[in-house]
Amino acid sequence: MKNLLILFFATSILLISCSENKKNRVLVFFKNTYYYHKSIPAGAQLIIRLGKENNFDVDTTADAALFTEENLKKYSAVIFLNTADNTGSLLNNYQEADFERFIQAGGGYVGIHAGSDAEYDWGWYGKLAGGYFNGHPEEQQTGTLNIADQNHVSTKHLPAQWKIKEEWYNFRKLNKDIQVLMTLDEKTIEGGTNGDYHPIAWYHEFDGGRAWYTALGHREETYKDTLFIRHLLGGIQYAIGDNKSDYSKAKTLRVPDEKYFSKTVLTEGEFFEPTEMTILPNLDVLIVQRRGEILLYKNKEKKLKQAGFLDVYFKSKNDANVEEGLLGVCKDPQFEKNNRVYIFYSPADTSVNRLSRFELKDDTIDLRSEKIILQFYSQREVCCHTGGSITFGPDGLLYVSTGDNSTPFDEKGQRFVNRGFAPLDERPGHEPYDARRSASNTNDLRGKIIRIKVNEDGTYSIPDGNLFSKNQPGTKPEIYIMGNRNPYRISVDQKNGFLYWGEVGPDSDKDSLDTRGPKGYDEINQARRAGYFGWPLFIANNFAYYEYNYNTGKTGTKFDPAKPINTSGNNTGIKELPPAQPAFIWYPYGTFNDFPQMGNGGRTAMAGPVYHSDLFPGKKGLPDYYNGKLFIYEWMRNFIKVVTLQPNGDFYKMEPFMGNSKLAAPVDMELGPDGKLYILEYGTGWFTKNKDAALSRIDYKE
Repeated sequence: MKNLLILFFATSILLISCSENKKNRVLVFFKNTYYYHKSIPAGAQLIIRLGKENNFDVDTTADAALFTEENLKKYSAVIFLNTADNTGSLLNNYQEADFERFIQAGGGYVGIHAGSDAEYDWGWYGKLAGGYFNGHPEEQQTGTLNIADQNHVSTKHLPAQWKIKEEWYNFRKLNKDIQVLMTLDEKTIEGGTNGDYHPIAWYHEFDGGRAWYTALGHREETYKDTLFIRHLLGGIQYAIGDNKSDYSKAKTLRVPDEKYFSKTVLTEGEFFEPTEMTILPNLDVLIVQRRGEILLYKNKEKKLKQAGFLDVYFKSKNDANVEEGLLGVCKDPQFEKNNRVYIFYSPADTSVNRLSRFELKDDTIDLRSEKIILQFYSQREVCCHTGGSITFGPDGLLYVSTGDNSTPFDEKGQRFVNRGFAPLDERPGHEPYDARRSASNTNDLRGKIIRIKVNEDGTYSIPDGNLFSKNQPGTKPEIYIMGNRNPYRISVDQKNGFLYWGEVGPDSDKDSLDTRGPKGYDEINQARRAGYFGWPLFIANNFAYYEYNYNTGKTGTKFDPAKPINTSGNNTGIKELPPAQPAFIWYPYGTFNDFPQMGNGGRTAMAGPVYHSDLFPGKKGLPDYYNGKLFIYEWMRNFIKVVTLQPNGDFYKMEPFMGNSKLAAPVDMELGPDGKLYILEYGTGWFTKNKDAALSRIDYKE
């Protein structure tokens, strides 16, 4: 009954407090989204008791809505008590920013046990907590702890070695700056994975505040253990510190309220399979459609008109829809002077994919102005994977993405097939089922991101820094990135030149780790320099596939990401490939702990722009909060996310953008010259004219 009363008060929005008059105050937070620890009431009750005995007030809650700046200012420290979370939604993005500001202002953090099993796509929290949970042995065991610091207030009372029964956490992404208080002797338990360095409790100063964590606290009995009680009290006292806060030191900006954003529909229901757009200097928008139409949205007149048409291959001989067609468009960086645009398309009369330059004159694409820049063979017997996105970097170099031109489907009449794993069938006559002939072929432009410098006369030259030297045998010097399956949408950071793209992955929803390899993942990728990104030998975080014999069904050698070898008989390039690069963000069909905010369901990853406010001086585009952040989006899951990057470009945090706005398969997202986001939506039906296909602009006004 007593525990039930504690829980009742703890979940109440009206906080309880042991005393309203005492100086120090802590907030005990115990929200969880997937596993409720039965020891939470015992932990909350103990902390309330410790507060009474040691002159600090205690409030308890499972309500994340209390993480506002106004409310957090009441507290010296916040205690995350067994906050198990595998959704990335323990706190929303508004609450996360306000909590960061609380710590930066001098606040304290205490993490107990599952406090490290939370917020996996919020890098700041992982560094604050000191590390992330990485599994535990099935059974609770008595293990031996070695006390590494016998002077700290939370461990000075402990014996040099402490034996205690616990659910022993393993850890990953341990912060190198933590001060370790005690470590687990893995020889005394079964199932440890951290080896000789297995911290269990630690503390550190972080981002202006103080953080203390203990992995103990799974069992109810632990909260009655005298040694643990003093250990926890010392941690709380350390986190409280001198109880001084200064919000002038808080550097994280508060998240702009979604109510100030609006999705302004420019035109809707007029598109028939739109693929890519480019926003012109006068804010007209040029849009291409897969079936060949080139459309122009006139900003002043608020009307859509046709600006041209290309005869493209968009249906097979038996009248089935395919993925080829009119795929990409981008304006020249000097468009105001030369009226040039670049288009990537599949001409109907020859089996190639082609990049051409045209001129837009009097709102019409002048077909006579076409300059064919490059083209390459693309088989059309079996679907799929085209890529086709075009963009420019800040140095004026042109990037275009190409798909692996391989099929994801099983070959009819064959006993041994791909089953949604990597297509590796090198047998003669089965070429569309072998992506090594394209994506991992250094002598083929399919399954790549090409980078070139377009010359004035429509020819091109090879810039320095591509993956292969200009005269290297068995390679194509145009290749900047290789090992791509279907890099459908790409974008380049207009300040540092980092390349981003969404990589649409294979279909298997289950691992086959002993015979074929990993299940399917989509990827958001980042390239700071030229590289090989693995497909079809690797996927996601360099998870490796196996070689496979399609005659016998026997599994071969697992590919090595450090030394990838392309042994396919269809490979016309070099065999020894560059080391494989891991994905930046990766996610399967189901919910995934590493990036839980990506959710679950169908997958089609898209990478959008990086916003820099100083590139749009005097424009009222996006608030400064989004400065330096990457926008990503999902065609199938219909959302936009914002990724905060560390100064070196590493992933730091993911959060929703306009999460309450409805989308209908966003297929392209660009920043206009006005600093505003433009969104092109394909619509919810496949290969058809959709009523919800639309061109929209995101407006912000306080």
